Amino acid sequence: MYSDIAANKHRTIFIMVIFLIFLAAIIWIFDKYLGGGTGVFYGALIGAGIYTIASYYLGSKMALAINRAREIKKSDNPRLWRIIENLAITDGLPMPRVYIMNDPSPNAFATGRDPKHSAVCVTSGLLDIMNDEELQGVIAHELGHVKNYDIRVSMIAFALTAVISLVADIMLRLTFFGGGDRDENNQIFFFLGIIAAILAPLVAMLIQLSISRQREYLADATGALTTRYPEGLINALMKIKRTGSVVRRQNTATAHMFFVNPLRAHSISNLFSTHPPIDARIERLQKMELHA
Repeated sequence: MYSDIAANKHRTIFIMVIFLIFLAAIIWIFDKYLGGGTGVFYGALIGAGIYTIASYYLGSKMALAINRAREIKKSDNPRLWRIIENLAITDGLPMPRVYIMNDPSPNAFATGRDPKHSAVCVTSGLLDIMNDEELQGVIAHELGHVKNYDIRVSMIAFALTAVISLVADIMLRLTFFGGGDRDENNQIFFFLGIIAAILAPLVAMLIQLSISRQREYLADATGALTTRYPEGLINALMKIKRTGSVVRRQNTATAHMFFVNPLRAHSISNLFSTHPPIDARIERLQKMELHA
């Protein structure tokens, strides 16, 4: 398990490097399309870098705001607060900020750049249908993401997805609505630019896929070890399988953060879901329970 946590930290650096190389390539193509010497390349690269850094530090607030999560105090929901507080103490983690998302679908997510700057959000639907043991299982899973530094990789994936989508939109507008003389020497950069703009959202999706299914399995195992009761998490997953996990506000940029897939079944993003099947998660936890 500790080797997996270390791998998560190293993978963060790898994702950043790949992203910067891709971003530099598509900006260079459009700089050439615009004739070069315009300062577009360096200006856009610096701007994208600033945006990424800002998103890294502010991304958790953005993710919570996008999902309309509301921060609570202990008096607002003593049951939820007590469970999170006890599990954080068990894991040796600082107490995260606590949020509730007003949505009937049972789901949850953790966010932040490290354990000292973390937050745990649950939906109102999760609180309604889970008993204490099941809720403990879900919260332990989310704190597992915090403990394993998955939230840092998730936050970077969220930031990079946003900046790539922004750059792709700017590129398409520049291509179709101005800039560059379309002479013979410039045609190659025009077509390369179109291809890059089309591929950019796919690359953003691949960045989200870097938040691998193995992370979910690892968080399940971490949570089960924390509670010493895999059955709580198993029952929670079974309930969610019966009731569904689709949230009302669909957002692909933050979907990979959730406990279970929050997107509708017909969404193309489900073809590249970062969440393993619920049945597979239950099966692994059952095997873990047998060998506990």
